[in-house]
Amino acid sequence: MTTQLVDRTTAVRLEAVSKVYGHGGNGLLALDKVSLSVRPGEFVCLLGASGCGKSTLLSLVAGLDKPTQGEISTVGRQVAMMFQEPALFPWLTVSANVEMAFRAEGLSKHERRTRAAEFLDLVHLGGFGKKRPHELSGGMRQRVALARALAQSSSSSSSSAEDEGGAVLLMDEPFGALDAMTRDLLHDELERIWRERALSVLFVTHNVREAVRLGDKVVLLSSRPGKVVEEFPVELARPRRTDSAEVAELAAKITDRLKEEVLRHGH
Repeated sequence: MTTQLVDRTTAVRLEAVSKVYGHGGNGLLALDKVSLSVRPGEFVCLLGASGCGKSTLLSLVAGLDKPTQGEISTVGRQVAMMFQEPALFPWLTVSANVEMAFRAEGLSKHERRTRAAEFLDLVHLGGFGKKRPHELSGGMRQRVALARALAQSSSSSSSSAEDEGGAVLLMDEPFGALDAMTRDLLHDELERIWRERALSVLFVTHNVREAVRLGDKVVLLSSRPGKVVEEFPVELARPRRTDSAEVAELAAKITDRLKEEVLRHGH
C-alpha cells in the first residue's frame, strides 16, 4: 500500500516493507520488513551485497512496483528516478530527451525547449541540446539523464508538499560504469545540484567510498532477504574527497561490517 500523507519532517518513509516475488512455496522474499526514512533535503545512500534488494526498494518507492506488505510514503512530493544506464532515446536530440519530462504538461514546443535548456545548463551541458546521444561521452550522457530526472522532479503536477522540502530523487548506481575521474566530477555536480534544489536523495551504490563521499547517512542492507542491519551517520564536513583519510576511515568501518554480513549469509 502506498500512501501520500502530509508530513513536513519526512520526505520518504518505509514502514515494515516486504516484497515477495512469486507465490506459495516458490515465492522469493526479496525484502523483509524494511523500515527507513529520508528527511527533507537529506542524502541517504543504500549499500549491500548484490541481490540484497536495493534496486527493488527503489522501484517500490518510485511506484514502479507494489510492496507485498507494509507502507511506503513520499508524502506528496514529486519523485524522479535515474537508472544505472542513461536510457536515452538515440533517435532524439539531447534537448528532446529532456523535453520528454514535460510531454504530459501540455506545454508548447517552445516552452518545452526553453525549460529543457534550463536543465541542461544546470548540469553544464548548455549548447549541447542539438546533439544526439551517440555524439556524447558516457559522462555527458549521464548528465543528460540527470537533467531529465531533475526535469521530471520539477513537474507542475507536483503538490505543495514539494515546496516544503524539495522533490525526491532516486538514483540506482548511476555512476557505476564510469571511470574514476568522470565519476568524481559528477559527484561534485550532483552535490551542487542537491544543495541548490533542496532535493531528498535515495542513492543505491556498491561503492562504499562513494556512499561516504555523498551521503548524510549510509544504510546497510543484509543479503537476501534485504533487511536494514545498521545505519551509519556521516558527520564529515563537506565538500569531501573520495580519497581523503576521513572518508577512507569510515568507509573501512562500513566495509568491515558489510563483509561480516556477507560472510554470515555464506556468500
